[in-house]
Amino acid sequence: MGKEKFNELKRFSIIFFNFAAVMEKQKVIISTKLETSVATAVGECERDRTFILVDETTERLCLPLVAGFDCLRDAEIITIGATDQNKTLDSLSHVWTCLQQGGATRHSLMVNLGGGMVTDLGGFAASTFKRGLNYINIPTTLLAMVDASVGGKTGINFGGLKNEIGVFSTAKSVILDTTFLRTLDHENILSGYAEMLKHGLIEEKGEMWAELLTFDLDVIDYYQLSRMLADSVKVKERIVEEDPTERGLRKALNLGHTVGHAFESFAMNPKQSKSPIAPILHGYAVAYGLVCELYLSSVKTGFPVEKMRQTVRFINEHYGRLAITCNDYPTLLELMTHDKKNLGSDINFTLLGNIGDIRINQTATKQEIEEALDFYREGA
Repeated sequence: MGKEKFNELKRFSIIFFNFAAVMEKQKVIISTKLETSVATAVGECERDRTFILVDETTERLCLPLVAGFDCLRDAEIITIGATDQNKTLDSLSHVWTCLQQGGATRHSLMVNLGGGMVTDLGGFAASTFKRGLNYINIPTTLLAMVDASVGGKTGINFGGLKNEIGVFSTAKSVILDTTFLRTLDHENILSGYAEMLKHGLIEEKGEMWAELLTFDLDVIDYYQLSRMLADSVKVKERIVEEDPTERGLRKALNLGHTVGHAFESFAMNPKQSKSPIAPILHGYAVAYGLVCELYLSSVKTGFPVEKMRQTVRFINEHYGRLAITCNDYPTLLELMTHDKKNLGSDINFTLLGNIGDIRINQTATKQEIEEALDFYREGA
């Protein structure tokens, strides 16, 4: 993004609503020794009781890695169902009930150990119980490390829509330790990698984007991935610090998400589909959304066609495609109308003029969106 355009977005963000004085900046810890990092983060929080939120998967695979730490010895475990299908009001109510029955007060601490579903729901539960407890995020998936756990967005799905209910509320600390990545299957690595690819597209220099397209996802170098993860998180941190509540510049992070969230909500409710479709991971939905929105960028804001095709080839090779038909377009368009970025009746997109050249608050006609969906289906 050019310096002049960046400064324009920065001024808009600050003038419209300077939330930084109210919303505390979270501490992001790139951990090399997990126990020391957790002990430091917990020690910085006032607490009379400690609760650890896990889902059924992280309870089995990740909780044993921290359960023996002295700072968490007396913590009460709260378990919810795994996968985004459990990011619901029922799960939220269960967490609130466990906090209440466990004697949680405004001086208690919640530790969210899990993927983006756990950090989103746990952050929302902590932020609303007793009008707010301190909480720490320990993300255990690549997606949560680069996206969900950082930036202060919390919430749940509601009414068949992604993240429909939630608040902005920052964790006291976010601990990123790549030890957990070795517990992930390949699909979950890919899911997080899609958000890293998005960060590479909005990062000004373009070096990150080029490295991401050449990284070997079949034989993973975890040392290199750890460095790339740190770079990716810095992109999000820098943008969130300038615009904590998504009034301007932070909308850059929505690249791929207007169409992506529609795909994700669509797959979440198979009754909407004209053909059999299984639920998809968030990162896969973002990858599919990037294909459509890079197409729109090439048509509407001059994004270079060759860079668009390079990125789309990478996504098609690693993520495949969702089996939609043109009969599904009306449902997908309807889902896009519920996107939180929309202004009035217009469907709002974040597009690119080039790598790092961010164009927020872009709109597209029904015909243009359908052409983007055609492009996606054709696998061009």
